[in-house]
Amino acid sequence: MQTDFHSSTIAGWREWVSLPGIGVPWIKAKLDTGARSSALHAFDVEELAGEDGDRVRFHVRPWQKSDRDFVEVECPVYDRRLVRSSSGHSEERIVVLLEVELFGRTVMAETTLSNRDQMGFRMLIGREALRQGFIVDPGESFLGGRAPRLIRRRNRGRE
Repeated sequence: MQTDFHSSTIAGWREWVSLPGIGVPWIKAKLDTGARSSALHAFDVEELAGEDGDRVRFHVRPWQKSDRDFVEVECPVYDRRLVRSSSGHSEERIVVLLEVELFGRTVMAETTLSNRDQMGFRMLIGREALRQGFIVDPGESFLGGRAPRLIRRRNRGRE
């Protein structure tokens, strides 16, 4: 007897996610199967040398059109990678491991830190994180639900 079920969750091309390990309860993300690793908008990035290896301190501003509610993060450097942007420009970026919660499931994402001020989304979730149980339907958005109205307004700079 054949069962029609799969273990993957279908997600839209954009979703509201949280980053519980760094205290970001809501951030709108683009789910991008064309990108290998994930990327997060980070500013004031400062590399630190520590007894247990390299660390990085940075700030996250989760809202697209607001400077409110930024979070300071300090965590270990996981890797450094040469990343080619969508415009074809290559640069070395710091990579950190971040927990990403999507549809109530938490996955570990190798996340590069970059300036995404000019991008439409503060976070991009790449295929390495998505292959941990997600299929992206490019014709859908917010299948995991929307953030509360106040959060959506704050994200648009209207509060």
